[in-house]
Amino acid sequence: MERHLSSMVAGSRDRRLEPARLAVAPDGQRVAPSLGSAGRRIRMPRFAAIWVATALLFAVAPLLAPGSDSRSALLSTLPFAAILAIASIGQTLVIQQRGLDLSVPGMITLATIIVTKVPNGVDSKLPQAMGLIVVACLASGLLSGFAITRLGITPLVATLGVNALLTGVVLQVTSGAATASATPGLARFALAKTAGIPNTVIIAFVAIVVLAVLMRTTVVGRRFVSVGTSPAAAHAAGIRVKGYQVATYVVASLSYGAAGVLVAGFLGTPGIGAGNDYLLPTIAAVVLGGTSLAGGRGSVAATAVGAVFLTQLEQVVLGMGAPSSVQLVIQGSIIALGMALRYLPTSRIATAASSWRAWSAQ
Repeated sequence: MERHLSSMVAGSRDRRLEPARLAVAPDGQRVAPSLGSAGRRIRMPRFAAIWVATALLFAVAPLLAPGSDSRSALLSTLPFAAILAIASIGQTLVIQQRGLDLSVPGMITLATIIVTKVPNGVDSKLPQAMGLIVVACLASGLLSGFAITRLGITPLVATLGVNALLTGVVLQVTSGAATASATPGLARFALAKTAGIPNTVIIAFVAIVVLAVLMRTTVVGRRFVSVGTSPAAAHAAGIRVKGYQVATYVVASLSYGAAGVLVAGFLGTPGIGAGNDYLLPTIAAVVLGGTSLAGGRGSVAATAVGAVFLTQLEQVVLGMGAPSSVQLVIQGSIIALGMALRYLPTSRIATAASSWRAWSAQ
């Protein structure tokens, strides 16, 4: 069934690209130019660009903002990058299913409120708080998935409505003012290091590796990619498309909840807007990582590198004396540029270049 689905998707892509493969020779006859070398020179591997960009950023960072790449600076910024990477995992999965999740800030904020107010400084009550967070994440994800798959509401509108509900719950619970602090155990864990590596980074690394392996080596992962690539073809192959879509929003919500717990532990006393700074960065990290906004293939590892890039870029911008508002402009520009580059007709450019060389050679 998996091979049949792959052949259907590949076949449809081949038919769409077939006209672009034919070039017109000077004598008016159609020829099939070789795209090998031209294509390789024009098209960069899907998930390689962010690695190169991040390496270049760290190379020029000392010149723009001295000290921004020192060991102490990296150890202070890596936890923020790790938390952003964990939240971006959920956004990556949603975008792979041709969606966009706007419930990120509401779920992160609600998780920080639950994990601080329920224990009320008592470590023994942390399991109870964690259980409530899981229930809240399941409810949020199921509600978003149900609205999208059963009611036909677009992901943008559905998740925006769910975010409004989550924000309302936060305001009802806190009465507009969050004063509770994380328990000592949670704070120690979030701020501690293991073998010199922040615990938040270790958690993010493990989560990314596990998810990447599942996506690449399991039947569920291959079916997930197939559903995002072509829901119609996946349905024809017997895959429960709606089930995968609902599960995607549930897993995404769980990732936001996990990020919220770490935010609470790291900040100590999070406010009622603790998650507001994570919506735009999660989308920007996904775009920087190379995941197509049209759905299909994606890479949580590349998204995590995108989170590192954004975090380091913020340090460089602030180190240069620019106001924090510049960061929002940069993030918005990254999303816009990523969308433009993703839909750039590189295959046609490669075909045109090859045709021009063939014509010039004659």
